[in-house]
Amino acid sequence: MCPKCGSPTTFVRAVSFVDAPGHEALMATMLSGAAVMDGAILVIAADEKCPQPQTREHLAAIEIMNVKNLVIVQNKIDIVSDERARESYFEIKEFVKGTIAEDAPIIPVSAQHKVNIDLLLYAIQERIPTPKRDPTKPPKMYIVRSFDVNKPGTPIEKLTGGVIGGSVLQGSFKIGDEIEISPGLRSTSGNRVVYNPLFTKIVSLYAGGRAVNEAKCGGLVGIGTLLDPSLTKADGLTGNVVSKPGHLPEVKWEIDLSINLFERAVGTKDMAEVKDIQKNETLLIHIGTAISVGVVTDSRKDHIRLRLSRPVCAKKGDRAAISRKILGRWRLIGYGLLL
Repeated sequence: MCPKCGSPTTFVRAVSFVDAPGHEALMATMLSGAAVMDGAILVIAADEKCPQPQTREHLAAIEIMNVKNLVIVQNKIDIVSDERARESYFEIKEFVKGTIAEDAPIIPVSAQHKVNIDLLLYAIQERIPTPKRDPTKPPKMYIVRSFDVNKPGTPIEKLTGGVIGGSVLQGSFKIGDEIEISPGLRSTSGNRVVYNPLFTKIVSLYAGGRAVNEAKCGGLVGIGTLLDPSLTKADGLTGNVVSKPGHLPEVKWEIDLSINLFERAVGTKDMAEVKDIQKNETLLIHIGTAISVGVVTDSRKDHIRLRLSRPVCAKKGDRAAISRKILGRWRLIGYGLLL
């Protein structure tokens, strides 16, 4: 029943939310979350001058990951005057001018008093549609989280296999499917570090808070496997990619990127100018939910080559966020496309 008028309601769709942290120190978490989003809600507090450093980083992450479906929430309107609320609105309009969020609706909201929540839901429904996907493609999922769900002291014969979580990007997974997880498990061969893919079977699926027999695109999914839970505990498999065996891109220790650098580094108080990337420089790279540090082995105006400390499972055209260490912290300086 509708809480406003009491009329009957019709189920339209289920929506999963990923809460991306605002603190600049958690940028890696935010980029990992953005990799599985079909749209974004950019929350801006009316009682603070816009933009705050974390707001710049959120918008930069949205642009890097090419999340085009946006709604802006102007929150905390209940604790400011009408004059300040209007001033905040125009600050937001000026901030998003010329960006991917320029035409996004701005919804004034008081979350505390549930003001305009209905308008926000309407804006989400209208501005963040469910993308059309091809169910015939081989399934693919970025691992965002991984867990050991067993309680301490559980007997060996009662142990449950490891659980991986993320959002299905294409195709679908079913109970009983054989799956491959890549790059997989780190090991050593002589003096070399190698990564070996993991192969296992799906024994359970959870979506929307309930058990299902098939997990399709969209929303967050939990996949129960036969993996040793020691491999999945404490997000041990975050950054890997899942598909059916033989359908994943090759694992790369070296990548080529066509790059686009920002004029200013994101998150720095003095808005530090972004200088050209230099050979032998060390950069932080995010591709999907994978994070790796790379040394630049070749650098040109719009192209770089990186040798990675941890390989990535990625294909041509995938987007990579690029960060540089500035005053002891990794700061976003641009993005690139895999060549």
